[in-house]
Amino acid sequence: MSEKKHIAIVEDNVKIRSLIQKFLNLQEDMACSITESSVESFLEHIKENKAPDVVLMDINLEGMTGIEGMKIIKEQYPDVEIIMLTVYHDSHKIFDSLKAGASGYLLKHTSLPEIKEAIEMVMKGGSPMSPQIARKVITYFQPKTEQKPDSGLTPREHEIVKGLVDGLSYKLIADRMDISIDTVRAHIRNIYKKLQVNSKAEVIAKSLKGEI
Repeated sequence: MSEKKHIAIVEDNVKIRSLIQKFLNLQEDMACSITESSVESFLEHIKENKAPDVVLMDINLEGMTGIEGMKIIKEQYPDVEIIMLTVYHDSHKIFDSLKAGASGYLLKHTSLPEIKEAIEMVMKGGSPMSPQIARKVITYFQPKTEQKPDSGLTPREHEIVKGLVDGLSYKLIADRMDISIDTVRAHIRNIYKKLQVNSKAEVIAKSLKGEI
């Protein structure tokens, strides 16, 4: 029979902590003897005792947050695997946790069998995540489609801007568009007003930066 993996829980909700502890202690290959309500009390405990293999860590705790505490734990006990178990699913908390050293990220509605599977996965080198969390991570790394800001220019005004970028004079723009130079000048005045610029160079610069 393989040696039991030692699990710790840092969670300030007594009911959740107790429920998970009882479930894990029913497993043949797991033992959960460390349950603490704060990072500070957990750190005190492992000063005098062997560090666990895996910690299930909440984020919103009394005193130090789970993310702050994880940085200290990973510095002092780099081999300890930490799985965040939290209600938070906003991108900042997810990425702050991963940057601080979390090996997994589960939401609190995760079932007890799924928590067990996550612990087994992390012990095998995996990174368990709730489906909603995995989707956010994937979306974060997908190429972003940049939306150009709405400059308010008409299609004809866009065509004039293109002429300016191409280095055409007002006369050549007028010839290209089959309009008078005075009409080109009127369009240019409108373009300056809409873009809040005062020169042809500023219009060209905005276009090259993708701001039009």
